[in-house]
Amino acid sequence: MVTPPAPGRWDAAAAGSVAALLVVAYVVVPDATVQYGAWLLVFCIWMAWFVAFGARWLYGE
Repeated sequence: MVTPPAPGRWDAAAAGSVAALLVVAYVVVPDATVQYGAWLLVFCIWMAWFVAFGARWLYGE
């Protein structure tokens, strides 16, 4: 079985942007609408990361 690719800078950028979004939504602007929007963006970032990581895993880097 093929081993998964090592995490790179795009993986770190995805994790960092998710962390920044959640900090903004829960610390800087603790409003329910902002939190809802932040979670929608977190889901979009996760889906993009999931597809990119899966493509790298299946087709190589």
